[in-house]
Amino acid sequence: MSPEVEKTRREFLEDALRNDPNNTFAHYGLAMELVNSDPAASWSHFEFLLQHHPEYAATYYQAGAFLAKQGRLDEARKVLTAGVEITGRQGKQHAQSELFAALEDLNDRL
Repeated sequence: MSPEVEKTRREFLEDALRNDPNNTFAHYGLAMELVNSDPAASWSHFEFLLQHHPEYAATYYQAGAFLAKQGRLDEARKVLTAGVEITGRQGKQHAQSELFAALEDLNDRL
């Protein structure tokens, strides 16, 4: 097998970021890949997307879930609420309904 085939998903995504540090998919993929193994690094990728690519709607649900899992409930609520607004402007009704549901679940926890 060639070395390229043997690369892990993490290595592939890190290579993609080295080639294009602004690659939204690579940041999102790394955030998801690192959620359990390296939460701090995972958050840094979510945070990059929220700050530099606020229109990248997929970030909001996963970042909100990440924050809630970390016990950062107020931050999670803010991220999910922002996601509801973004997806509403983008006309992404399905994504918006998932964000609403996550926000309701979060509110039930408080």
